[in-house]
Amino acid sequence: MWTRSVLAGQISAFGIEPGDAILVHAGLRSVGPVLGGPDALIAALMDTVGPTGTIMGYCDWNYDDRDLPDPALRVDVPPFDPERSRATRDNGAFPELLRTTPGARRSASPGASCAALGGRAEWFTADHALDYGYGPQSPFGKLVEAGGKTMLIGAPLDTMTLLHHAEHLADIPGKRLRRYQAPILVDGQTTWRDFEEFDTSDPVVEGLPDDYFADVVEDFLATGQGRRGLIGHAPSVLVDAPAIVAFAVDWLEHRCPP
Repeated sequence: MWTRSVLAGQISAFGIEPGDAILVHAGLRSVGPVLGGPDALIAALMDTVGPTGTIMGYCDWNYDDRDLPDPALRVDVPPFDPERSRATRDNGAFPELLRTTPGARRSASPGASCAALGGRAEWFTADHALDYGYGPQSPFGKLVEAGGKTMLIGAPLDTMTLLHHAEHLADIPGKRLRRYQAPILVDGQTTWRDFEEFDTSDPVVEGLPDDYFADVVEDFLATGQGRRGLIGHAPSVLVDAPAIVAFAVDWLEHRCPP
């Protein structure tokens, strides 16, 4: 059974240092049994980055207008509330567990929302753009600006959400746009708002495999950048955010030239 202190030692050996900001994706079951459960893994991450460091998770939101069987049901859709709306289950349990950890903050752009815990949680989650929520004015853009990292703990390579930020930045033709309406709270009242962003439910342009993020990560690791190893029993990957975003932008622009 893994303990908080042993996990913290593994995370530190991976290259996480005090003061780091890390966007984490975790397949909790693959870590194996942990004394204290997932809270002990979150605590181990916080032990490693220290009081000035920050841990983030990608929450998203449970509502998708494409899944609404009858438009008449819109009146019953609860509005997005960063403090109460659950993270989507599609991203596993980790983001919701992080979001509900005391002291955590959550950004206000529904579909791209992130939870953050630690010294710069407020900064990372503040002023998240409601349109194009994976762009520069987002926790993803700020992670690159801050020289942060992203870590997959037992999570598939194609779940590296930071690469949606690269999709936003890449100068490539034919990006899929998504326009939709969703309810949010404005001054305590439910307001249906129009949203616009690049479509993150499919590859941003036609012709790319559905799981092409995994190809990008594998190609990046093949250059000698990033690290692989184990956290608990979970195969894990750590990469620098600015480096992999720059690599992914170049990767996309070479395969989808303007």
